[in-house]
Amino acid sequence: MENLIPNEEPLRQEYFMSEVNDIIHAKAMDRGVYPTYKVVTFGCQMNARDSEKLSGILTGIGYMEAENEEDADLVLFNTCTVRENANDRLYGRVGQLKKSKEKNPDMIIGICGCMMQEAEEVEKIKKSYRHVDLVFGTHNIYKLAEILFEHLTTKKQVVNVMESAEMIVEKLPNKREFAFKSGVNITFGCNNFCSYCIVPYVRGRERSRKPEEIIDEIKSLVADGVKEIMLLGQNVNSYGRGLEEEISFATLLDRIAQIDGLERLRFMTPHPKDLSDEVIEVMKNNKKICKHLHLPLQSGSSDILKKMNRVYTKEGYLDLVRRIKAAIPDISLTTDIIVGFPGETEEDFLDTLDVVKEVRYDSAFTFIYSKRSGTPAAKMEDQIDPKVIKDRFDRLLKTVQDIAAENTKKNEGKCMPVLVEGKNDHLEGYLSGKLENNLTVHFKGQERLIGEIVDVILDEAKGFYYMGHIKTSEA
Repeated sequence: MENLIPNEEPLRQEYFMSEVNDIIHAKAMDRGVYPTYKVVTFGCQMNARDSEKLSGILTGIGYMEAENEEDADLVLFNTCTVRENANDRLYGRVGQLKKSKEKNPDMIIGICGCMMQEAEEVEKIKKSYRHVDLVFGTHNIYKLAEILFEHLTTKKQVVNVMESAEMIVEKLPNKREFAFKSGVNITFGCNNFCSYCIVPYVRGRERSRKPEEIIDEIKSLVADGVKEIMLLGQNVNSYGRGLEEEISFATLLDRIAQIDGLERLRFMTPHPKDLSDEVIEVMKNNKKICKHLHLPLQSGSSDILKKMNRVYTKEGYLDLVRRIKAAIPDISLTTDIIVGFPGETEEDFLDTLDVVKEVRYDSAFTFIYSKRSGTPAAKMEDQIDPKVIKDRFDRLLKTVQDIAAENTKKNEGKCMPVLVEGKNDHLEGYLSGKLENNLTVHFKGQERLIGEIVDVILDEAKGFYYMGHIKTSEA
């Protein structure tokens, strides 16, 4: 049999998908029903995209998606490890499934993703969570069928974690969460080594996909009805590193914007130190590129930024923002901010407030610093008193909210295009969608509009979102 297994990817995975499909089909004939799966995703949009690939493989080999993990025949936890409490949440969920597996001995439980790149976590699972059947990391998500085949044929726990990855495996199936929008990876990994961040250690070094692979994927998605594309990478601005062809992110962005049928184009996350004037110019000149930029600040203090290893200063960041706003006056800026980094003084915090007040973000993800073992920041002295951090966090949040409310108020009464994303979970008969600036709008409408871009009149600003109504001709 070994002689029949291809060594080249993706042919090797296609072989194992076919083999597992035969096993699943035979079991379904015996039971009279196909087995079910549930992929549970923790973390960022990169993880969400990985989960679509996992779902695509499972669907391709014969599994049907289940409503919840307790009733599924196969459960995969795609993990995040940016914050240590994410690990605790994961173990709680895995522990709860032990009873489900006792009722259904054929149930398969798998854990994959970033957390599995940490050797101590893998050892913990092998020792204390023996009911887990599959363990694999971020670098071999594409090998799910092969890993599952080994478990199905041996009935043993399979641990398959690669320490690093040079190869990017293309053309494997994926199952999109949304029919009308999709994320598309352009890079994997990170070379920045911010002192508080575990990502480079678990996602590996930066690797760029070939531009023709990215463009072909997007053309295929557009042909399948996708209206909005989000380009994904830990640092999209560094796109091109490691490729034979010399190509910048600005050039890739411009090429993608020329694709016929694509209506909206977004990207995240850009690192401020690498955001070039060429990217700003491409954004300015292409109507398809949403006038929204998520530009992580993390801190407004140059001293703290240096300790964070962010490689820019307060002054450099503000200069970049001024250049962006000069080129694109109606740009919407959002950000990430960490409060209470080791050594942060009141003066450092006030520097952060200064930047928030000058930039005037439409929204911000604000975080209280928490130690992440395995990062340089976790070993730093001058950890801040939690009471001090809480006070600063509350002051920052109020400032962000006040500015956001003032910003959104300016658009009241305007008619703006909205990509309708789904039914509102809390308001009967209402839909929810996103403006080009990434803010949410809730409005009455029929479900047939989901996936369409419609004109909505913004009746009332509610801070970080709007209440509105559809322009009469489109209702």
